[in-house]
Amino acid sequence: MSPKDLENLQHEVASLAKRQGDLEDVVLEIMERRESAAERVTELTGRVEAVRAKVDAAVARRDAALAEIDAEAATVTKERELVARSVPADLLKLYDRLREKQGGVGAARLYQRRCEGCRLELDITELNEVRAAAADTVVRCENCSRILVRTPESGL
Repeated sequence: MSPKDLENLQHEVASLAKRQGDLEDVVLEIMERRESAAERVTELTGRVEAVRAKVDAAVARRDAALAEIDAEAATVTKERELVARSVPADLLKLYDRLREKQGGVGAARLYQRRCEGCRLELDITELNEVRAAAADTVVRCENCSRILVRTPESGL
């Protein structure tokens, strides 16, 4: 082997060693990035599992609340049916019509001279008419048209 061949061979070995070092640096960088990405995946997976657990708990609470509401609605519906049987048909029809028109509330308590349906105080003329009405007479609020339920706290 000639000295020139030997020199070329040494130069090639040095060049390959440098290339090998560069590639090893790239591999190390990739391994560090991979490790960092794996840590991030682990962190995010934990967060996702925590959020899923919260969602599952919220869904369970919602379902329990809905079951409770459904049971209460069934009970109230049965109670309403029992009470409705004792109410005259024409009064029940008026109440149902007002309830539909007034967003679910067809009758309101008269409390301290104020209709609790519209929250307005009855004027003196209206109060006198309510006072003069017989106990079994259906009286209505002139402002919101709801049936007024008179009680000892009505302020009459």
